[in-house]
Amino acid sequence: MSNQHIPGSGNGASGNSSSSGSRREARANNGTGMLPAVSPVQGRVYSGSSEFENMLLELHELFEHDRQVASQPDSTRCGICYLHFLISELHYRDEGFYVCRRCERGLSKQQLPMLRTQQK
Repeated sequence: MSNQHIPGSGNGASGNSSSSGSRREARANNGTGMLPAVSPVQGRVYSGSSEFENMLLELHELFEHDRQVASQPDSTRCGICYLHFLISELHYRDEGFYVCRRCERGLSKQQLPMLRTQQK
């Protein structure tokens, strides 16, 4: 019996050693220790990838706008969607929270109990 390792034999972990070894080498060669960015394969276009990118851009713009509104002294969060609005754009409900117009339309007359109330 030999102590030499035969590639492809064993418990199956050997198949992963080369990929994890190359990841270690990539980290060692990179000063930050981070893995290099994965770049898309040239010539491949995935259906839905542009939709996903558009969604990410829209979310980025939404959160950027939210941060700008949050920095205003007369702003507070909607108790449903949790985005910031000027107080003049919100309606205070009897349940004890502010609600934006869009969420108020969705709630309609439905009562929604809250664990914590917002100060008016």
